[in-house]
Amino acid sequence: MEPDILELESFLPYRLYRLADAVSREFSRIYRDRHGLTRPEWRTLSGLGQRGTMTATELGEQSAMHKTKVSRAVAELERRRWLTRTPDENDRRVEHLALTKAGLAAYREMVPLAKAFERELLARLSHKERAAIVSGVAALEEALEGK
Repeated sequence: MEPDILELESFLPYRLYRLADAVSREFSRIYRDRHGLTRPEWRTLSGLGQRGTMTATELGEQSAMHKTKVSRAVAELERRRWLTRTPDENDRRVEHLALTKAGLAAYREMVPLAKAFERELLARLSHKERAAIVSGVAALEEALEGK
């Protein structure tokens, strides 16, 4: 390989992106087929299901989504009556988002499916490979934290 040529296929950031996208696409079939959700809608639903009440800014930070994607996802979940917005008492620009009973029911239905997907994904690897990927991802996340 020449020093001034970058082979994307062996460049770790590119490989990680492709892997994350492939896994996300495979998992998206489950929530798309079950509820017709997009990736941002699923991330919003799962973030609120996990954390309870959050602001759109907090959702964006937690899910690494741009504010326009969060806004569209929130609007769609609200249209489905899966989400409510409550204005902040001290700052009118801020809304607190929470799942409705219907939204929480959809989230709770998806939790075991998500866990099963993760189990099945990891079952494709040996025990040693599973341990290596879990610790490797954690190490990279820690190394990049705050950057």
